[in-house]
Amino acid sequence: MSDGRDDPIDVLLIEDDSEDARRIRDSFADLELEISVHVVADGSKAVSLLTDRVDDPTAMPDLIVLNLNLARMSGLEFLDTIEDEPVIRRLPILVLTRSATGEDVRKCYELPANAYITKPTDPLEYANLVEAIADFWFRHVALPTSAL
Repeated sequence: MSDGRDDPIDVLLIEDDSEDARRIRDSFADLELEISVHVVADGSKAVSLLTDRVDDPTAMPDLIVLNLNLARMSGLEFLDTIEDEPVIRRLPILVLTRSATGEDVRKCYELPANAYITKPTDPLEYANLVEAIADFWFRHVALPTSAL
């Protein structure tokens, strides 16, 4: 199935668990789509990376996958920080975390998160999860373009 795009899909993965990051990156690599996954281990580095690119919308990722439980700047702090950044907050952001608490879900949707997904408990399920993400976000949803 084609996504109808000329450029590779750029995913920014904000994840400090190296094993989860590897599983997610490998699962995206196994798809029949041209996808580039850039991994950043904490929210503050992600904010810096995104604010450095804000003047060049073509350099912005097509999708952000964010873990909430990060060591230096949590995912909630990341969402709170980018809330007032108009270019960054328009990017699709998927929260992918182990937390299933109603409070975390509520806070993420009050901030600029577009989806809240609980990480699989079985490592083999990452491929199915990433396939579902790709099917919805890359094959069915119109993502923002460089004309932001």
